[in-house]
Amino acid sequence: MTTIVKPVSCVSIDVAKAKFDVALLKPNGKYRSKVFSNNSEGFRQFLDWLEKQEALKAHLCMETTGAYGRSLARFLAQQQLVISVMNPALIHAFGKTELSRAKTDKADARLIARYCQMHRPAPWVPPAEAIVTLQALVQRLDDLLGMQNMENNRLEMAEPAARASIEALLLTIHQQIDAVRRQIQDHMDDHPDLKSQKALLLSIPGIGEATAAMLLAFLSPLTRFHSAKQVVAYAGLNPRIRESGQWAGKSHIAKAGNVLLRKALYLPAVVAKRYNPAIAAFCDRLLSRGKCPMQVIIAAMRKLLHITYGVLKSGQPFDPEKALAWASSRRYLFNRRTTAAKFAGACPLSAGIHPTAGGNP
Repeated sequence: MTTIVKPVSCVSIDVAKAKFDVALLKPNGKYRSKVFSNNSEGFRQFLDWLEKQEALKAHLCMETTGAYGRSLARFLAQQQLVISVMNPALIHAFGKTELSRAKTDKADARLIARYCQMHRPAPWVPPAEAIVTLQALVQRLDDLLGMQNMENNRLEMAEPAARASIEALLLTIHQQIDAVRRQIQDHMDDHPDLKSQKALLLSIPGIGEATAAMLLAFLSPLTRFHSAKQVVAYAGLNPRIRESGQWAGKSHIAKAGNVLLRKALYLPAVVAKRYNPAIAAFCDRLLSRGKCPMQVIIAAMRKLLHITYGVLKSGQPFDPEKALAWASSRRYLFNRRTTAAKFAGACPLSAGIHPTAGGNP
């Protein structure tokens, strides 16, 4: 028997730097739209407007917009309102299904409202203040490292007259990098939960202080992920396979997730490929199957996320013996599938990164 979902009132929020557009979509399909300033006064006015519209129990929905929408989302969650924070890629894909042509703030707000009413996304759970602070610090560190890289590139090609200025700026950036790193270290040491979780992550060969901080900043709370596959997808490391009829295109990673996590995992994966016994055996197996080096590194990044999820979820340090035993069982299962596929006259691997390269069951 088909269950009919009763429409509910949905309020969408399209956030910009100085303002945010809202659209109230009622169960009867009618809209109410308004614009508010993106500041504390605008937040209070928005709350008053919701009360006048009898929409305090409506389902609110907004896109992830970084710093522009973070304060508003926290304010609404503090008022005990139901709010979902969505990946913009989901809204964009939904707009394509509707063949949307208009591209205005008002039209975008209405599109988000329709998505919310149709899909009922899960409510957003605001991170703890300790996590918010850690996120701000690791993002600032990433910004400073990017600035350092740019100035180093400029220094290589700089004229003599400009070198002194660049070197002075590099010195300041270097000092700030050291200061922020100390802040991150002190912050995690001051919070017992973060300190214990960091110790668990550091038990994984390949993961150091910086990577542990990045993982804890963006994977907390871990309870919002129901499986390691969801963590991999959140990082944008899940394979995207493109096939149509007899045409089989190359597989690529989705790149739809958290870019900072992907950046943070690259070098640890290179290190783990050599020094983490479970990942080293896994990578050797992929190389023997003809995978290119970059595919192997990406698979190692996925494997690191699987191990990270298991360690944090279990609360137990990384055990290389158990990991090697698991890898051996996976190799046995793979050999059985390969043999069966050969007898069937088919190749078990698609082009590019294989969906099971990250160790998914």
